[in-house]
Amino acid sequence: MGTLTLRIYLTVVAVLLLFAFGSGWLFQRQIEQERTRADSVLSERMAAWGELIQRSLPAADEPLADQAQALREWSQRLRLPLALDDTRGERIAASDSFLRRESEASIRGFPVRLEDGRTLWVMRPGLRRSPDGPRGDGARAPRGKPPSGFDGLTYRPLPRGIGLLVVLVVLFVAVALGAWPVVRRLTRRLNALKQGMETFGAGRLDHRVEVAGRDEVAAVAASFNQAAQRIETLVRSHQSLLANASHELRSPLARMKMAVAMLQDAAPEQRERLKREINANIAELDALVEEVLLASRLDALNDLEQRDQVDLLGLAAEEAARVDATLDGTPLTVMGDERLLRRALRNLLENAKRYGGDDVSVTIVRAGQTAELRVCDRGPGVPEALRVRIFEPFYRLPGHAEHAGGVGLGLSLVKQIAERHGGSVRCEAREGGGSCFAITLPASA
Repeated sequence: MGTLTLRIYLTVVAVLLLFAFGSGWLFQRQIEQERTRADSVLSERMAAWGELIQRSLPAADEPLADQAQALREWSQRLRLPLALDDTRGERIAASDSFLRRESEASIRGFPVRLEDGRTLWVMRPGLRRSPDGPRGDGARAPRGKPPSGFDGLTYRPLPRGIGLLVVLVVLFVAVALGAWPVVRRLTRRLNALKQGMETFGAGRLDHRVEVAGRDEVAAVAASFNQAAQRIETLVRSHQSLLANASHELRSPLARMKMAVAMLQDAAPEQRERLKREINANIAELDALVEEVLLASRLDALNDLEQRDQVDLLGLAAEEAARVDATLDGTPLTVMGDERLLRRALRNLLENAKRYGGDDVSVTIVRAGQTAELRVCDRGPGVPEALRVRIFEPFYRLPGHAEHAGGVGLGLSLVKQIAERHGGSVRCEAREGGGSCFAITLPASA
């Protein structure tokens, strides 16, 4: 059992215990208040009965028989156990019901002082005493004979507060036992999530955690899986990029090494050719490093670093003029990074010029809410089965691996740039021969 499980469970139990004690204290206080209020009402009622009976009883100097007869009549009329003491505290008379109750429960009743000094005793209704416990007046009930209240019912309650304590203890134990599986299930899922993260961190990039339920823990698990997928994609991409870049760097480096070795003993004419070869290899290395760095940076970006209004037609006119390509289209504006869009268009134009000859055209059209930039050539074309693969890093068509200036990252960069702008790129066959590369971007209003 983990410390988190224990801490959550102890917190739940502590809160429950505090709630139980607080509820018990409030409930006990409410009972005491109700009991005090009931005693006050009873005292007022007894005083009222005493005042009423006093007005009808014979005076203290009247014969005792008349006083006793009047007391019994009032006891029958009010159906109350009554007794009367003289000014010296000696019993004058008592009703049969009073004597019976006093004998059974050893209770004298409630005293009401009369104005002439006599004492009227009224047996209090609803009394609850334990069979052998202490009385409020110091008397004890006969052993084996339970007390009775005014309504004739027999009471066998628990001592004050014990019943409430038992109920609270039972409630506490029940809720504490019920809270354990809930807390344990929650922390078990958190522990599974922790183990999944540790497994992923140990190098198993394909590992994912189970997403169960619709609560916050499930949301965290889903977020972890999404982050893990993104990290795996980036790591795999960087691994592939590093491996392919290392392979591509070998060719120009080997050619440079050979040219430098031959340069010292070469004839003047051959020396000039070797220098040109070295410069070409250096340019190829520089282009390769630049494209690898740009591809790596685009992989790490979730969004563009800046977005500005870009005049697509003006940008295309500048780049088309560099390679003597024809331009046709309407003015369109897109939101994006002008430098990256220029790089994508330049890569397409250089590919078209390299593999398609001099017949290169650029067209810009609007299609609904998108702007489409098309670069077409009259080259050998791309087989339909390879029109998706050519956008993979370092992939080149068969027979083009040794073509001057090609490192296999140009079209991959075009795809990355288009996707970072919320668009896409595709390759199509051109009517009459050749290929068309179309970049689709969201157009500004």
